[in-house]
Amino acid sequence: MTFRTEIFIPKPAETIAYEDQLLLIGSCFVENMGKKFQEAGFQSTINPFGTLYNPHSLARAIERLLNPILFQPVDLFFYEGIWHSFAHHSRFSHTTQEETLRNINEELALGAQRLKSARWLMITLGTAWVYRLADSGVVVANCHKLPEKRFIRERMSENEIVQLFTPLIERLHVINPALQLLMTVSPIRHWKDGAHENQLSKATLHLAIERIQQQCSFVHYFPAYELMMDELRDYRFYAEDMIHPNTTAIEFIWEKLTLHYLDREAQQALKKVEQLNKALHHRSLHPNSEADRKFQYQTAQRIADLQKRYPFLLQRFSSSTNGEEPNDENQ
Repeated sequence: MTFRTEIFIPKPAETIAYEDQLLLIGSCFVENMGKKFQEAGFQSTINPFGTLYNPHSLARAIERLLNPILFQPVDLFFYEGIWHSFAHHSRFSHTTQEETLRNINEELALGAQRLKSARWLMITLGTAWVYRLADSGVVVANCHKLPEKRFIRERMSENEIVQLFTPLIERLHVINPALQLLMTVSPIRHWKDGAHENQLSKATLHLAIERIQQQCSFVHYFPAYELMMDELRDYRFYAEDMIHPNTTAIEFIWEKLTLHYLDREAQQALKKVEQLNKALHHRSLHPNSEADRKFQYQTAQRIADLQKRYPFLLQRFSSSTNGEEPNDENQ
């Protein structure tokens, strides 16, 4: 007997290899997946503009990565003792203008470099609702807790999203012909929008992605939203706020993603990296004992073997293992 509705995920035409470089951009769900990729040793960059939710801000961020003109003081504003950017998440905000710009422009350079070399770009759309500055009409990525009267709230249409993304995606593919896009709709509900408004928003995003896929063969869709809403239809898979997926849910969706989108060799390498991560976090009951030295040596050898195949993993594993061969007389 099956006690849940299982989501069918079609076999993708393209898969992710361990050597592939990744750029992940979008809502806080992409932060969850991005951290999993980084923990697994993938060459990945996460949200060079910080967490972004609406399609308009996401598209503008990608455009800026394609044309990485440095942000200037005129691009910032000062509010309640902090310098902010309407194009960025508040994690870039700082008490000094210089520090804010430094953080923003450093991430811009890193993101632009990654976009040129990336094999995969993962985009997670969070909401179709946008906020425009009432005085200029500019869509903001983050309101930074400014008074509500400063903004006009509206929902983007399916057509607006498609017209915004399709030429941008085609341009991306011209610049980087090897690039593949993996799009998702965030499984995190935007409850402040209201229950009905959230459903309308998510439906709009789904319809837009479907049309983008139809026009661009290199665009793929991963059903993160469906996995959360159907296979994990139980509040025990939510955090205390009853909105965000908890650790178990994130792990489940991550397993689905790697099972379907990693190639076979990458899946095997992932298992080895996960085992090594556990080994490196192992705390011996008897440090410096012969058994502990043997364990440290074997772990160091496993890391070295894996790094021969994937040299970029040199940055992933620290020198926390001893690496010295145990005394043969005591083995």
